[in-house]
Amino acid sequence: MDPYPSSSIAQKTWELENNIIPIDTATPTTTDTSSSSSDAIFYFDEAAQAKFQKEKPWSNDPNYFRRVKISALALLKMVVHARSGGTIEVMGLMQGKTDGDSIIVMDAFALPVEGTETRVNAQADAYEYMVDYSQTNKQAGRLENAIGWYHSHPGYGCWLSGIDVSTQMLNQQFQEPFLAVVIDPTRTVSAGKVEIGAFRTYPEGYKPPDDPVSEYQTIPLNKIEDFGVHCKQYYSLDITYFKSSLDCHLLDLLWNKYWVNTLSSSPLLGNGDYVAGQISDLAEKLEHAENQLAHSRLGPLMTPQRKKDEESQLAKITRDSAKITLEQVHGLMSQVIKDILFNSVHQSNRSQTEPSGPEPMVET
Repeated sequence: MDPYPSSSIAQKTWELENNIIPIDTATPTTTDTSSSSSDAIFYFDEAAQAKFQKEKPWSNDPNYFRRVKISALALLKMVVHARSGGTIEVMGLMQGKTDGDSIIVMDAFALPVEGTETRVNAQADAYEYMVDYSQTNKQAGRLENAIGWYHSHPGYGCWLSGIDVSTQMLNQQFQEPFLAVVIDPTRTVSAGKVEIGAFRTYPEGYKPPDDPVSEYQTIPLNKIEDFGVHCKQYYSLDITYFKSSLDCHLLDLLWNKYWVNTLSSSPLLGNGDYVAGQISDLAEKLEHAENQLAHSRLGPLMTPQRKKDEESQLAKITRDSAKITLEQVHGLMSQVIKDILFNSVHQSNRSQTEPSGPEPMVET
């Protein structure tokens, strides 16, 4: 029997692509004490957390929290939930704790909310469910508090809209420390890697320094205005992922469901509408850039700054088109590999049972 089945290989590949770091480094010769110390990240020190809440170091530094550590189990649960919503936005809560300037996300759970393709609204039922779930967790010995919320942006990137910024500001005002996470399930399937972002908003009236954007991302043309208006009201945090011996078993069980859905789905067929929308968006951006270029030729001499802006627009369009092409090539390669793995076995068995050609005629 193969000791590394396809499901295990796919899980290890997923962990490598998303840079999930195992923190359980205990060797067979270590004692129980050292083994438990490797899982110390799961220990919840209620007194230390209460002291941290009283000190409130984030009140003096709006950029105090700089890193987010997400468990592989919570990441997979959020991705599965976001993917189940399709083109409809979904929402959930994250549980965890703080450790210095890091926010540690230990677990996540979905909320029963009403979502649309552009927004998600939490009603009274969702808040009641949230309270009941938190109380049940504490009764079961899970003392972690709600540390943030997550929702999906199907097909249009990981950033905060105007409504998201208002929601996050309200959360940070009444239940600090709090984190906002955005997942794009459509781009996750298309790219083969989890498309995720973690954000915190600045206090109202705060003017952040003009820091360059850390990572380029494709924003649809109909969302650029919303993105540009609010992009200076929040900042992104660095995300790392971890797993330990305590969540490996649950991760294996959840992976079986995720693996079957991934195996049975095709990025080329499942994301057909997304690709068509991306190509249409590229065409609109090209037309918009062409119109601006035509107006600049008819008008007075172009200033160096304006010329630089138009060149950067064309560079962004080129980068977007290259990204779409690369994702399509990856989807085609995955389909070819699946065809070789599964259909070739059936064809080879069929060729062994059926004659390969006509029987030769033998004279008697």
